[in-house]
Amino acid sequence: MSSSMEHGVSSPGAADPPVTERQLAELLHTRRTVLPRRLGAPGPTQPELEHILGAAAAAPDHGGLVPWRFVIVPPPQRGRLGEVLARSLEERDTAATPDQRGMEREKAFQAPVLMLAIVRLGPQNEQIPATERILSAGCAIQNMLLTATVLGYGSALTSGESLQSAELRALFGVEEHEEPLCFISVGTVLAHKEGPARPALERYVSQLGPVRGH
Repeated sequence: MSSSMEHGVSSPGAADPPVTERQLAELLHTRRTVLPRRLGAPGPTQPELEHILGAAAAAPDHGGLVPWRFVIVPPPQRGRLGEVLARSLEERDTAATPDQRGMEREKAFQAPVLMLAIVRLGPQNEQIPATERILSAGCAIQNMLLTATVLGYGSALTSGESLQSAELRALFGVEEHEEPLCFISVGTVLAHKEGPARPALERYVSQLGPVRGH
């Protein structure tokens, strides 16, 4: 965990009681999306980032395909991404103003850690459908978000029409049988904002009943 309280989670010290399984479960339930513009320095240290990325390997993965990968955008490359995002907007909307293009470009510079999640949908092992590969990628991403939460950082997933840009695919080396899923941002929460209420269990849980007439 982070070595200070600035990330919202204190490091266990000699006098600190151990974290129980129930407390950890409750902590995981606190995860919320924090928009990239509200994520700032400090970001995860290199060991923490490796811990976050390593959590992806615990995702369910039928056939051991590892059908997902993550491309980190380091600070020196943020400008390249920003220009691609701005040009993608221009391609979609020729009436886009300079301010709008600037806002699109600025997205590349938000959050200390920025990466693109990519899923591989083929061609090997066609017995494992694309839905399973996407599900595996989603589990890998969620593992990373939860690990970031435990370490005291905020995180977000962002997408948009720019993901379908040929120039963006070329920038990240997205191959023919791959699809970009979303950007992942991680950093220290600069401003807290109350999120929407969690859905009640009744909205998404039901129980299989007996067959009618029996």
